Amino acid sequence: MSGSDSKNSIDRTNSPNSPYDSVQTDGNSRAVSVCMLKGGVGKSTIAVNLARQLASHDHDVLLIDLDPNGHASVGLGFDDQYHNTEETIGDVFFNDADPTSVVYDTSYEFDILPSSEDLEQVEREIVVGDVFQPSALLKREVVDPLLGDTYDYIVTDSPAYRSRLTDNALVATANLVLPLAPGNEAMAGLERTIERQISPLRQHMDVDVLSLVPNMLSGRIDQQTQDRQLLERLNSHDNLQDRIPNFARITDWEAVDAGDLKPSPGIRDRTSITKAYGERKPLLDYDPDCDQLQCFDELAHIVEAGEVVRHV
Repeated sequence: MSGSDSKNSIDRTNSPNSPYDSVQTDGNSRAVSVCMLKGGVGKSTIAVNLARQLASHDHDVLLIDLDPNGHASVGLGFDDQYHNTEETIGDVFFNDADPTSVVYDTSYEFDILPSSEDLEQVEREIVVGDVFQPSALLKREVVDPLLGDTYDYIVTDSPAYRSRLTDNALVATANLVLPLAPGNEAMAGLERTIERQISPLRQHMDVDVLSLVPNMLSGRIDQQTQDRQLLERLNSHDNLQDRIPNFARITDWEAVDAGDLKPSPGIRDRTSITKAYGERKPLLDYDPDCDQLQCFDELAHIVEAGEVVRHV
């Protein structure tokens, strides 16, 4: 595998359905966490498909599943590894195992370090096993040794609750993709994540929110649906404007209400996304014609560029 000097200078995309004529990266290898202190927002789906789209851009990519539920791992067919507790990330953390010893090829152009059903036990041992820097294990033992030399990008799927594992993910990556699903608790989940997880870490290190991702949308936005409420709140928040992807950006609600614009912003709820999980495949490999691949492709572009790039 090659390092960042070659692959991260690519000014093109090989991905189907890409809305971009070119993808200009900033030349840096980057690790990113998909996280939100709320369940049911589609974190694992976004993590898997973000990793796949980055790989489709001809990058070397590692997906790390730090969620004890193992949705990303099982969703890629790594059930046996999830239930096998003999060799896990805990051996890397505490027994000096080489991180590549628990990394597997997914057959979809990226690798995975899968979750395991004893990951909660590993989490309990973190406090005892590394009292000095309990939140730096993932960075020290996995991300720092692999990022740049072995992988261009590392994507981490984090638990939906505050824990040593989520802290390890944030410290190791310092770049965040935050998914939100429609509902009364959507913005509350975002506020909890910022207040309880991001703000405390920002006292000690730089933590960058690369993108806020409205996910699992299905309703009309020319009416006061929960989809509309989520999009309005995100797009009207002054401090969030440069974190909203183009596929979720709405600037003219009057035109929407008048019927002059009929957009379908956000990652929409599609049967293909659900079926892809059941078939143990990323969306690109299950349904390469799905219209939502454009959204995942832009997320990959955001990670490559290190920011949202506006396309007028």
